Amino acid sequence: MVQHTSAIRVDRAVPADFGRIAELTAGVYRDEGFAGDEYLAQLADVAGRADRAELLVARDPAAAAGQTSDVVGSVALVLEGEFGEVLTSPAEAGFRMLVVDAAVRGRGVGELLVRTCLDRARAAGKRRMVLSTEPRMVAAHRLYERLGFTRLPERDWSPMEGVHLRVYALDL
Repeated sequence: MVQHTSAIRVDRAVPADFGRIAELTAGVYRDEGFAGDEYLAQLADVAGRADRAELLVARDPAAAAGQTSDVVGSVALVLEGEFGEVLTSPAEAGFRMLVVDAAVRGRGVGELLVRTCLDRARAAGKRRMVLSTEPRMVAAHRLYERLGFTRLPERDWSPMEGVHLRVYALDL
């Protein structure tokens, strides 16, 4: 059962958030075995990602007590251009590197971030949201499927040897 917390909000990231986004993203992907050293460097390059995507963060004021940041989740939303070789037309948007702090999982933070991406894509006139995901990210797959995403196996791809990504899409 997902428990939503109304105090959590999604904002556009600011440069002061980049250190926390890097720590959170690289840490979760590393600790859960979803990234090798080469990809960890990309995950930690938040400034580089900010040049190619709109970085969104989930903020939980309660998490800030005794911490240096209230950021408990993040995602990179791509409305224009390319960031990850999954978009095939200007009518598509995508998101990548969705991450939620383990301490707040089960509270709807991931869903809130995805729904915010969907809302922003619709507002930008996009007709489809596309994402790629590592096959072992089963909790993420459950979220995507619950929100109506379907698999597009014909668009699965491999960014590097030994890494095979699944593609999901949702018509907006």
